[in-house]
Amino acid sequence: MASTSDLIRTAVERFQAEVPALQKLKLVFGLELKARHDIQLYRVELPGPKITKDLAQDERVLVEIDRPQFNELAEKGTLKSYRRAVETGHIKANGDSNVVKLIAQVVEKQEERNRLRKVH
Repeated sequence: MASTSDLIRTAVERFQAEVPALQKLKLVFGLELKARHDIQLYRVELPGPKITKDLAQDERVLVEIDRPQFNELAEKGTLKSYRRAVETGHIKANGDSNVVKLIAQVVEKQEERNRLRKVH
């Protein structure tokens, strides 16, 4: 089984591969992984990603997700499954609303491009 840092790296790289416009985004975000009796906090710096197990003091956004959901998304997640997780409340993003809106807009445009490719 991969370490948590490796899973985070895999999740970030897979998400960036599906949304190439986000590959050059400079952002520091906190990642809060919730398990039954444990909460793990990580600081993720993009581009990179540089991952440290630490409370991010300079984060622009805090992403909260349950550990089992995170493990599944990191290994097999697609853009569609990430969107579903956000819509159902499994992923919550708090912090700078401008950054959250920017990422949401970029993801929506990528989904539109993907739909157009399927039609043609």
